Amino acid sequence: MTIWTPRLDAEGPRYRAIAESIARAIQAGELAPGEKLPPQRHLADALGVTVGTVSRAYAEAERQGWVTARVGSGTYVRGAEQATASPFLASASAEDDGLVDLSLSLPPPHALRASLLGQALAGIAEDRTALERAVAYQPERGLAGHRERLAAWMTRLGMPVAPEALVITQGGQHGIDLTLRALTRPGERIAADALTYPGLIGAARQAHLKTLAVPLDDAGMDMEALARLCAQQPPRLVYVTPDQNNPTGAVMSEARREHLAALARQHEFWILEDGVQYLPEAERGTPLYRLAQERTLFAFSSAKVLAGGLRIGALRVPEALQEPLGAAVRAQSWMVPPLMAEAVCRCVESADAERLLAWQIEEQAERQRLARRWLGEYAPTGRPHGNNLWLTLPEGLRAAELLAALEERGVRLTGPEPFCVGSEPAPQAVRLCLGGARSREALTQALRAVKETLQAPPPLPWRTL
Repeated sequence: MTIWTPRLDAEGPRYRAIAESIARAIQAGELAPGEKLPPQRHLADALGVTVGTVSRAYAEAERQGWVTARVGSGTYVRGAEQATASPFLASASAEDDGLVDLSLSLPPPHALRASLLGQALAGIAEDRTALERAVAYQPERGLAGHRERLAAWMTRLGMPVAPEALVITQGGQHGIDLTLRALTRPGERIAADALTYPGLIGAARQAHLKTLAVPLDDAGMDMEALARLCAQQPPRLVYVTPDQNNPTGAVMSEARREHLAALARQHEFWILEDGVQYLPEAERGTPLYRLAQERTLFAFSSAKVLAGGLRIGALRVPEALQEPLGAAVRAQSWMVPPLMAEAVCRCVESADAERLLAWQIEEQAERQRLARRWLGEYAPTGRPHGNNLWLTLPEGLRAAELLAALEERGVRLTGPEPFCVGSEPAPQAVRLCLGGARSREALTQALRAVKETLQAPPPLPWRTL
């Protein structure tokens, strides 16, 4: 038996601190594969906590994949190299106990996300050249070496780009903001799907732009409606998420992609193609930056693949815009921190990054299947390997009522208002971000609450006297 006592952080739930200490001890080699953890009562006495706290901590460590429980025998270390072998083991989120937050589009939690960063930072600490680059000023579009490594990663993911066409950004949102500030002036018009990513709406407001809503359906943005808008007064830029609209999951058809490219050339507007919400290559259509290379900017980020906190993205820009976009970076922040860019480059070059992405693709698919088992009768929409699910509510039920009722039950979703462009009326619908749950069990708990709330009788309307 291992005589081991964890070192606990001063803050946070005790069970989570014990589980995190187990993970650190395994990674550091303090606990070896096959070793048995202390009996729960012994560890509880040593730490001054309840046996239930230790039991919950061991269960959490098992859910993360660090240990395995054997009935009648105890709990044993699996080892760091085995901790992520099972394709469906996710780590706990940092949310408060009792709340399942499905309001933010986050990748499913997994211990490898932090582990990858730790390995990258440890490698940088031992690399004198990398450290010297990290403390020096760098070109505004990013180091050529970093752009080459990010271009190689994007190419492996099925998004071939040339290094010289990239501008390194601080995530996808930064890429959107850079584009708007470099290509538009206050008061100009841009167009987007009537329901679109709130980050685009926020960036447009900050840039004092007028955002025009273009209707969309299951095949994406309505090109005939866009053509009528262009006939009146062409927008300066059109923003699209062609592979999966956020929030509805709508996919732009190939015919509409070609039509959009033709309209961009005819009316000389720019296209901002957002590819941050990652999908497997087989589920993506022809990139717009390949159909209209000279008029399309393509935003990508590590956030939805590696981790949200790794704020490194890449903006593919036409040759004519490379200098203006570089100047926009310089005006905003001079450069993207090279230390973070180096860390992300090392992460994506690791074999663990490939394992993490393979796990994530399967995990998101399983979560989508799980959501449809619970909510299929309400015909939700979303991509088979996507993170978001859009749920149109039954007639008579208002989104605000559903959100309030679910909040009381410890489940948080997003209503329709943040996605509405301009003065478009909000549909009665909600978005569920399936990756926000710390585990499938937590997601099941949330989906059960959503279904039960949907099935509850609606409140009686107020009547005037």
